[in-house]
Amino acid sequence: MLHIGETSDLEELKGSKSRVIDCHGNTVLPGFNDAHCHFLAFAETLTCCSFSPKQVRSISDIQKNIQKFAQELPPETWIRVRAYDEFYLREKRHPTRWDLDKATSVHPVKLTHRSGNAHVLNSLAMAIVGISNETPEPPGAIIDRELSTGEPNGVLFGMGPHLSKIVPSMNDDDQNHGVKQAGQQLLSLGITSIQDASSQNDINRWKLFQQWKTNGDLRCRVKMMLGFEAFKSYRQRDFFHTLGRDQLGICGVKILLSETTGRLYPPQSELNEMVSEIHGSGFQVAIHAIEEPAVEAACTAFDYALQRFPGSDHRHRIEHCSVCPPHLSTKLASLGIMVATQPSFIYYNGDRYLRTVPGRQLEHLYPIATLMKNGIKVCGGSDCPVVPPDPMFGIYSAVSRMSETGETVLPEERIPPLEAIRMYTEHAAKASFEETIKGTIIKGKLADMVVLSSDPTKVPAEEIKAIKVEMTILNGDVVWEKMG
Repeated sequence: MLHIGETSDLEELKGSKSRVIDCHGNTVLPGFNDAHCHFLAFAETLTCCSFSPKQVRSISDIQKNIQKFAQELPPETWIRVRAYDEFYLREKRHPTRWDLDKATSVHPVKLTHRSGNAHVLNSLAMAIVGISNETPEPPGAIIDRELSTGEPNGVLFGMGPHLSKIVPSMNDDDQNHGVKQAGQQLLSLGITSIQDASSQNDINRWKLFQQWKTNGDLRCRVKMMLGFEAFKSYRQRDFFHTLGRDQLGICGVKILLSETTGRLYPPQSELNEMVSEIHGSGFQVAIHAIEEPAVEAACTAFDYALQRFPGSDHRHRIEHCSVCPPHLSTKLASLGIMVATQPSFIYYNGDRYLRTVPGRQLEHLYPIATLMKNGIKVCGGSDCPVVPPDPMFGIYSAVSRMSETGETVLPEERIPPLEAIRMYTEHAAKASFEETIKGTIIKGKLADMVVLSSDPTKVPAEEIKAIKVEMTILNGDVVWEKMG
């Protein structure tokens, strides 16, 4: 950005190739920054079918749709479907391997839950990935079994990383198509930067991001977290930069702290050492922690690492921080921890939360206002593809605390629109150590902007989600523009 001021002040900057854009009184904000997403998984969702609550409402619906796919595919071809949610199914349960077998027994089938934390395989898929009665659970995971026989029923929890090593990924053509679609969709939502929080990110994923950006398939700026295994083998020379660091860079190390089995994994002592190793190496730490015990364990690990290696501007993060009572909010603040949370979960999952989350946990669910009052910098992400990546729904949810059906989820945790906007701009930039180059509209910063149809700070809360992106500007170029 060369200059910010009145129209008359800009005349001398105009050149023969300049384009003058009249925004006609619309609102201009810094480009949105999704501080927690999973880009490759998002691209995959655009090339496979969705069984979201709007598409299927029963196990019978799931079976009928899989049968249709099976009729069009050769035997032994994998059928991959995402976004089912048992809460919205008529049966109020997960489908099983036997339910899927009724749809096809000659195609391996993998259903991925809306949360991404559960999968269902049919019998053929289970045989291919090597799950049988004798198969032990991987650490931190559950193979659900029939109580009477101990036989696996096809429902798997916390086994995404294990399955990804065995189940074939998309072919190159499908992947490239999905990446192009995903990249364009992000631009259409005003997103000019993303922070990819996938715990499986490694040197191969880095090379893919380089390829996508070099080819122009992904225009957004990318900060990529490393998985812990990739961090342990990290050598800076391997992650060479063929692009500017403002286009693609590393932003910390992701630790997946799971409670899938009812116990924390990794256990506290191991977590302490992992965090200490990352922190002591000068890297930012990002811990996936959802429920209160995980948030508390993360605090303990951060405290342990900071006592061993004191430091102030570390900007370590908790990803999600879904259930956080006041004493943990105070602890996070004292440790200087940032929070990357997902306000739009309130909109998309609020009805489920109100009916399934126990009362004590519900009282402290996504306590964004409390976190901010304690001085914690809170940035906003979508966790896409768990929910759509539209920042306007995140901003709306943080301001209104309303679910998709209009029910209110902890109205006392509402925040003003300007603070909600900062979650996706200024605070998101700070979370990746980039506040000097992005996140606000200031002379000298990157020319990444979004033009909105209305000002979110001036309209009633219920109208925020209806605000549309008119134009997206990235690095001074108009990269997306509303037709007509």
